[in-house]
Amino acid sequence: MQRPPVATGPDKHSATLIGSVQRALRLLEAVAAHEYGAPAKQLARETGLALPTAYHLLRTLVHEGYLRREKGLFLLGDAVDRLSSSGAQQKRRSTVADTLAQWRDSIGVPVYYAMYRDGEIEVMCVSETRETPAVEEWADFRETGHAHAIGQCLLSQLDEDARRDHLARYPVRPITPYTVRDDEALLRRLARMRRMDLVVERQEYALGTVCAAVPITVGTMAATMAISLPLQQSDRLVPAAQRLQAEIGRHLGSLALSISI
Repeated sequence: MQRPPVATGPDKHSATLIGSVQRALRLLEAVAAHEYGAPAKQLARETGLALPTAYHLLRTLVHEGYLRREKGLFLLGDAVDRLSSSGAQQKRRSTVADTLAQWRDSIGVPVYYAMYRDGEIEVMCVSETRETPAVEEWADFRETGHAHAIGQCLLSQLDEDARRDHLARYPVRPITPYTVRDDEALLRRLARMRRMDLVVERQEYALGTVCAAVPITVGTMAATMAISLPLQQSDRLVPAAQRLQAEIGRHLGSLALSISI
């Protein structure tokens, strides 16, 4: 009978690669400790590496953008900044996702986070479960902002010129029998909305679904958090949205940086 393969430790080549990574990281840490840079000899001494090894790794790190060399001194490169920025952004996204999940579970509805950025409606995060499913995006959310609570809420936070610019690119088109009929009708509706009021739509985007959105303004950024429910639960919509609005009000200060993702 054939014997099963025997698990073994890393081979010599793998161990060498791991060791090289470890030494490169030690060099990065040493460079980071010197705000104005340090020469190769000093970095080799501080990390306990042989000078030829240090030179080889430093040149590789410069080539990859993790370090830069100026007048014989090594400093952190742009690639390190990108890693730091990406990590911070991921942490902010995780904070938003965790918060939305808490509100989803406590209120019992799917929760959406969206923002208006560079002239576009962007749904940044959706928190749903099998018991509380989100609305299926059967028509592109970016192109149908006139029809759903998220889009109407974001457009209501813009000035009229920005609204007209958006509608010039994404004109109103009825997608259900309940959708607003044309651009001017939508503009009149938006003009009547007070800046921080809840925005409610019933079956304008999807038949059998009702939605509500809470406006959020952080600096000059227009954003919103929203919920949706099946039509047969429409009596829950406004109370649930008011609970969400209260939660946002209590936590907006701590979320202000995170929701700018």
